[in-house]
Amino acid sequence: MSRITLPRAARRLSVAAAVAATSVLLTAVPAAAHVEVESDSAQALAQNAELTFVAESESATAGITELRVVLPKGILPSDVTYGDGPEGWKFTATKDGYTVKGPALKVGGDAEHSVVVRQLPDARELVFKTLQTYGDGKVDRWIELGESGGDGHGHGNEAPVLELRAAAPGAKPVSPSPSESESASASPEPTARETTASPSPQPGADTTKDDTGGLSAAAWTGIAAAVLVAVAAAVVLVRRRGGAGQ
Repeated sequence: MSRITLPRAARRLSVAAAVAATSVLLTAVPAAAHVEVESDSAQALAQNAELTFVAESESATAGITELRVVLPKGILPSDVTYGDGPEGWKFTATKDGYTVKGPALKVGGDAEHSVVVRQLPDARELVFKTLQTYGDGKVDRWIELGESGGDGHGHGNEAPVLELRAAAPGAKPVSPSPSESESASASPEPTARETTASPSPQPGADTTKDDTGGLSAAAWTGIAAAVLVAVAAAVVLVRRRGGAGQ
C-alpha cells in the first residue's frame, strides 16, 4: 500500500511544485508597460489644470531619455507650461506639443513629469499621443486609440487618455492666449494700415484745387515764356521794317 501512496504523493508534489514555479515565472515577467495621464482637475473647461504623466519603462538595458507628447485638439503648445520632472530634464515646446528630455534615467526607472494647461477644452476625453525614447535609441510609440494588440514594445500600443467630467455650470472658454492673439492679428494689421493710409488727403486736395481753381505754376511759366517770345519777335520785326524804310 505504501508503495502506491508514496509515488502518488510525489506526483502531486511535483505538480504543485510545477504550478508554483510557473506562477513565479509569470509574476517575474514585467507587466505590459504603458504611459498614463491623470489630473485632479480633469474637468472640461477647467483652468490651470495640472496634468501628471507617468511613462513606465520596459527596457532591461537602457534608461528613458525623452518623452514627446502630441497635444490633443483644443490645447495649444503656448497654453502649456512645465511643472516638474526628472532631475536635469528640460521642457521644449514643439509645433504640435512638447518634449521633455535629459540624462538617461536608471534602467527600469519610470519617467514622471507634470505640466499645467491654461484651460482644458470642452470635451469628454483627451488623447495625448506619446513617443518614449531610450538611451539606446529604441522608441516606444504610444499613439493608438483603443485596444490595438501591440507587440509588447510600445509599437502600436494605446495612447494615454484623460477622461473629463462635464464642465462646471457657467464655465466658459477663456480668451485666446496672447501668442495666439498676436499671430491672428498680425496679418490684418498691415492691411488695415495700408487701407487707411492709401488715400492721401493732401495730394488729393491739391489736385482738386488745380483742376477747379486755376492754372498750375508750370502753366503760368509757359504762358509767360510765350509772351516774352512774342514780344521779342515783334521788336525784331519792327526794327527790320524801320531799317527797310530808311
